[in-house]
Amino acid sequence: MDIKEYINQNGGYISSAEAKEKNLYNQLLYEAEKGTIIRVRQGIYALNEGLAKPMVDVERLVPGGVLCMYSAWSYYGLSTQIPVSYCIAIERSRKVVLPDYPPIELFYLSSKVFELGVTEAVIEGFTVKIYDLEKSVCDAIKYRNRVGIDVSSEIFRNYLSRKDCDITKLYSYASAMRIGKRTDELVKYMV
Repeated sequence: MDIKEYINQNGGYISSAEAKEKNLYNQLLYEAEKGTIIRVRQGIYALNEGLAKPMVDVERLVPGGVLCMYSAWSYYGLSTQIPVSYCIAIERSRKVVLPDYPPIELFYLSSKVFELGVTEAVIEGFTVKIYDLEKSVCDAIKYRNRVGIDVSSEIFRNYLSRKDCDITKLYSYASAMRIGKRTDELVKYMV
């Protein structure tokens, strides 16, 4: 098997240990010397053209995970903040072993909140689970102390300026997530 094919089929990255195990280590060294494969960090390599893609196969890295927080806000254009890691939600009871690369931040949610507003989107050729627009806004409200009031306000303001915003759905999610009063306060503040 060609190392480039292997990397493409396995999330865009390969570790040196994995290359040795699959008898691809010599190819790895050769392609790294040519510059077609780049060392991302110690022991982790990626295709040079693959690094330009901002999305990875989330389902392969964290099976059953859902893009949330900064990753979702970036996708919907709600925030000017650039995600430094992939924000992925999983159920609170799950244990997940994360790869060394790419950087992933996990958010552990109760089953009820985890299942709320999950949809699918095709991003950079990958079909990924992501929270819908209203659930993403509710996350900004719920975690406003963690992300900062300025970021939370920016997201809410940008949401309200969109033509596709669904306030009824937003309030329904806010009620389910127990942040209805906070949402009311933000609406009064923004109006």
